[in-house]
Order: sequence, then structure tokens, then C-alpha cells
Amino acid sequence: MGRISILIPLCLLLIAFDYYFYKAVLSVFKKWQPSTKKAFTVLWWTYNLALIFGVFAGIYLNLFLTLRAIILVAFFLTCGCKLVMLPFLLIDDLRRLIISIFRKKKDAMAVDTVAEPISRSEFLIKAGIVAAAVPLTSLSWGVISGAYDYQIRHVDLILPNLPKAFNGIRMGQISDIHSGSFYNPKAVKGGVEMLLAQKPDFIFFTGDLVNDMATEMRDYQDIFTKVKAPLGVYSTLGNHDYGDYHFGKGNSPAKAKNLKDVIATHKVMGYDLLMNENRRLKVDGEEIGILGIENWGMGRFPKYGRMDLAVQNTDDLPVKLLLSHDPSHWRAEVLPKYPQIDAMFSGHTHGMQFGVRTEKYQWSPVEYIYKEWAGMYTEQKQQLYVNVGYGFLGYPGRVGILPEITIFTLKNA
Repeated sequence: MGRISILIPLCLLLIAFDYYFYKAVLSVFKKWQPSTKKAFTVLWWTYNLALIFGVFAGIYLNLFLTLRAIILVAFFLTCGCKLVMLPFLLIDDLRRLIISIFRKKKDAMAVDTVAEPISRSEFLIKAGIVAAAVPLTSLSWGVISGAYDYQIRHVDLILPNLPKAFNGIRMGQISDIHSGSFYNPKAVKGGVEMLLAQKPDFIFFTGDLVNDMATEMRDYQDIFTKVKAPLGVYSTLGNHDYGDYHFGKGNSPAKAKNLKDVIATHKVMGYDLLMNENRRLKVDGEEIGILGIENWGMGRFPKYGRMDLAVQNTDDLPVKLLLSHDPSHWRAEVLPKYPQIDAMFSGHTHGMQFGVRTEKYQWSPVEYIYKEWAGMYTEQKQQLYVNVGYGFLGYPGRVGILPEITIFTLKNA
């Protein structure tokens, strides 16, 4: 009921905006024949109402994943275009309002008495339509080219206390698979093959295997089962893995079963899922610690993580690597309370799937929400690496912030 109370007003708001845009377009193309206007009206409302219904149904019904992906692509492209066009319409309406007030104050004095080749209103609205083509182009390209354009990033991880046996060891990291969003198994498999071709000695997966339901892995479990490494694959849970966004924050038998199934999927794939616990990784008689906690997020995100449990019996280990899905956990708890953690590995942000990322510069709107959102961060002797994700959520594509496979080389100097 809670989700319906949010979605119904949202749908009504979207319909109101659609009507606003509809009237604006008609005001520009006044010379259309009645038959053309009627055809446009039918197409406009059929498309937009079907889109709203499709998104609504996609949340509540078990739609075929490819169909849901197509609906989301269309929805994001449409909304992106309208958001760019909106300021032009608002400026035109504001201009009209000022002129109306001015006319009344001047006792109906003539305004804009000089004939214009194109009215200001028509110019602004047409400019808005042209501007709307920009996000249409970029977002479309992000779907076509960016969603599965996996990028391998090589990072030297300097750990001064690293035992000699681990010097030069290679570790892989992927994060945020979000299997419920995928629609191209062949491309997903290609990314896994890229990871394995790097021959990492061990691998971290830092959470969000699914969007909501364990069943989302049905078509992708065999692909991710291929993710293997000589020293093991270690994983943790992300905020989406608990089913909170589908079942709500409370407890229910269905929600508990879904989480149990998610956990079982990790086991079936051969991932060593760390839930507020640790493992000792041994090479040639020397050891380092791998710690993993359940999701610990700021604000509305769930806090199931227990660092006090994860660090138990690790005091003798010279290096401790922590898997924690949400990077905000690093600054909120790890830095002030757990100085013994040498490096933490996270995901969660996706880099908002939009922005700019080069070797020397990166920007995304998500940086106004998360101080640490992509790449390596260091404070004092502690490090954090944020992987921008393997999959995608919501918008089924990426623009500028491409899906990531990270390969770390462990070094002690």
C-alpha cells in the first residue's frame, strides 16, 4: 500500500506534465490539418500513457526482463528529453505572464506591434524541441554502446605491512551486478571472460547481486558461476539483496525466503559470502585477513553490518581487507573506529551511470551525494576503492561512466 500511495501521485504528476508538453507542441504547429492533429493526439497519449502503465506494471508484475528493459529505455529517453525541454517552456510562460501584467498596467497598450518572422513563443518552444534531441542522442548511445562496454582498470594497491608471499598477488573486483536489469546474456558473459583473462589470484564481489528478487539470477547464474580464482571468490551483500525495495522494511516469510535464496545463490556459484565475518587467506605460510560485512549505509539505506563481529580474532593479521558495499561506511565508521583496516572495497554509487571519467579527471552528479564515489581514496594510512559497478539500475545504459572490472596488484612498497 505504501508504494501505491507514492506511485499513484507520481503517475498523475507525469500525466499533468505530459498535458503541459502536449499543449506546448500544439501551440507551435497551429497549421496542422485536423486529421494530423488528431493522429498526433492519439499517438502522443497512447505512447505516454502506455509508458507510465508499463513502468507501473514493471514494478508490480513479473514482466519478461527484456520487455521491462525496453520499457525503461523508452521511459528514461522520454523523461530526459522532456526535462531538457521544460526550461524553455517555463521561460516562455514566464514571458507571457510578464507581458500580460505589463499590458494590464499600461491599459491594454499594444505590445509586440512589429510583426515577427517567428514569434518568441514559437522560437522558444522549437528551441526546446531541438535541445531535447541532445539527451535523446546521448542517452540512446549510452544504451547502445555504454551498458556493456566493460573497462578494465589496473590499480597498484600499496600495503606497507603486506607479507612477502603476497607481493605481486593480483586481486579482481566487480560490484553491483544487478542481474534483474540485464537483457544481453552474451555481453554479460563477455565481461566475465574479460575478468578471467586477467588471471586474478582472488576476487571480490562487493554486493547487489540482484535488484530485488533471487529469481533474477535464473538466466545469469551459470555465467557468474564461471567467476573463479585459485585463492577464492569472496562476496558480500548490498542494499538491494535484502528485498527491502520489494517487500518493504519489515519482516515477512516471503522476504526471509528471498534473502535465503540470494544467499544460497552465492553458495551455488562458489562465492564465499562474508556476513559480518572474516577469513584468513594463506600463501606460503603467511596470512592476511579478508573481512566482509552486511550492508551498512547512510540515511535511508539499511544498516545490517556489524564491524565488531567482522574484526574478531584478526588482531594478529598484518593486513586486513574489508568488503563493504556502501562507501559512506568508510568515513562514517571505519575511519574513526577501525584504524586496523588497511583497505576497504565498495561499490553502490554506479557513478550514477553518467559523467566523465578519464585517467586524470572524473565528474558525476553523484559526487554531490557521495564524497567518495569512484576510484581510490586515501586518508592517513587507510584506503578505500569504489568500483562503479558491473551492471546498471534504472536507466539501462551508461554515459561516460562505463562498467568496471578492477584488477589490483598487491605491493608492499
